Amino acid sequence: MVIFEDINQELAASENRNIAHLNAIFSSRVLVLNQSYEPLTVCSPQRAMALIFLAKADLLESYRNKYIRTVNRKFALPSVIKLQDYVKIPYRSVEISKRNIIKRDNNTCQYCGSKLQLTIDHIIPKSRGGEDTWENLVAACIRCNNSKGNLTPKEANMKLKSTPRKPNYIVFLKSTIGNVEQSWKQYLFF
Repeated sequence: MVIFEDINQELAASENRNIAHLNAIFSSRVLVLNQSYEPLTVCSPQRAMALIFLAKADLLESYRNKYIRTVNRKFALPSVIKLQDYVKIPYRSVEISKRNIIKRDNNTCQYCGSKLQLTIDHIIPKSRGGEDTWENLVAACIRCNNSKGNLTPKEANMKLKSTPRKPNYIVFLKSTIGNVEQSWKQYLFF
């Protein structure tokens, strides 16, 4: 009876280790570079392994102590891959949207610094000819947006925390990705 309990405990511990290993693999991300080493996107390890096995990408960097195992082989979990063929992509710019404006402004009201109930404010109000441009839109909390109303920041005696600018695609990609893996930094020019 004691032997069966020990075996069951060992099996349960082994299963927990396997689940933890799978979670580590599935939560990992892989940076995909063009043939010219230009960052393109981030993909899953499964997609990266498929590109490597189909000889469409080369493995440049891998995670330490993370592996994908088969019945009789063990492969390093990719961290950075480079495509074999050059993928021509059009000029990449960041699309102007409420979500991207708020992300650019670090999820912070540009008037008071609040992080609650954010919306978009036109620095020069639309009724006065203000346009939907990166330089004229900022994140603002509802309270500041209502206080400012149909006035310019100067007229409302409200000072902007920073000057709004159109974000660089690579810098914006970094903020979208979140935490950047150490092995990615040399490829993202950080």
